[in-house]
Amino acid sequence: MVVFTFGFIDRQKKRPTWTGGPMLKWPTLQDLATASLEEVNQLWSGLGYYSRGRRLQEGARKVVEELGSHMPRTAETLQQLLPGVGRYTAGAIASIAFDQVTGVVDGNVLRVLCRVRAIGADPTSTLVSHHLWNLAQRLVDPARPGDFNQAAMELGATVCTPQRPLCSHCPVQSLCRAHQRVEREQLSALPGSPDIEECVLNTRQCQLCLPSTNPWDPTMGVTNFPRKASRRPPREEYSATCVVEQPGAIGGPLILLVQRPNSGLLAGLWEFPSVTLEPSEQHQHKALLQELQHWSGPLPATHLQHLGEVIHIFSHIKLTYQVYSLALGQTPASTAPPGARWLTWEEFRNAAVSTAMKKVFRMYEDHRRETCKGSKRSRVCTPSSRKKPSRGQQVLDHFFQRHSPTDKPNSTTQ
Repeated sequence: MVVFTFGFIDRQKKRPTWTGGPMLKWPTLQDLATASLEEVNQLWSGLGYYSRGRRLQEGARKVVEELGSHMPRTAETLQQLLPGVGRYTAGAIASIAFDQVTGVVDGNVLRVLCRVRAIGADPTSTLVSHHLWNLAQRLVDPARPGDFNQAAMELGATVCTPQRPLCSHCPVQSLCRAHQRVEREQLSALPGSPDIEECVLNTRQCQLCLPSTNPWDPTMGVTNFPRKASRRPPREEYSATCVVEQPGAIGGPLILLVQRPNSGLLAGLWEFPSVTLEPSEQHQHKALLQELQHWSGPLPATHLQHLGEVIHIFSHIKLTYQVYSLALGQTPASTAPPGARWLTWEEFRNAAVSTAMKKVFRMYEDHRRETCKGSKRSRVCTPSSRKKPSRGQQVLDHFFQRHSPTDKPNSTTQ
């Protein structure tokens, strides 16, 4: 239960990311362990970082099936025994749930420590990271470690924020070297005065101070700390994907979804049939058609329509989808092969699909709606807007079907 509840707190957004119905559905580790991965993915849909949901369930199963439902109680054993539990998560669970005197460093705590101690070196470096964890361990309150760690996280999330920090409301303002530096810069008119965070150890500059390549910027104030780590741009990938639609017996048209592999990006989620492309792919139409035929059998190539492109940025990948659509014949959809399924539009909206696939579907919906605008049947083109006609409307529809405009008028019908 500890891992279950803790795993869904997003402190960067300062709100729970998975509450309400799912917590009621799986209130214990045992309940979560018996759930299917698809159920977990379905409820996680739209939150991003889909591996977290999978890892959470793996951890629950490990505790129930291999550890006799006994949760590890120390940061060391939590990190060692549970899949997907790293140093921060282990320390947070151990201190908050089991009162182990251990510090934690997440993004918020890192920012607080760097400003309080005026650490200007790259916080992602091994040296600085090691120093920050040691510092957190020395500072944690042995009487109330869980409360202390949560307070440090909340301080960074609500007061010592990345931009526009509320220094006047900070309870540790008097201890903050970054704030002292700002005050000194404001009071002193002497250029080139020594930096408060600079120190000399054996005639060498401290490796935790602001480097000469990233000097103090007076306009930034305390946000000079921590130093912004240089991030690599996300690598670019390209894919072609197609929304395949067939008429359904009831509930409107059906669309085809296929399941992704159980490992890698978006593992286990459902998506429209897709193929990976090279940036200069010249035969994406043919490659996509071959993939579609794998799931649906022979298909008319001329009916494959290009709708545009959708760009979605994951944490480390910029993925550009070339979006196609394909409408099959006027016969009810056959049974999908293993690894695929036909869903109504409404079922798709509740399925375990990624945000990227929802973007693709919105493009398809918009295109379909535009296509239907000029049609006399525009009111029934979009399944989501289709309503069951009243009894009176059914009688009228039946009457006008029998007496179409092509019928010759006579005295009894006028």
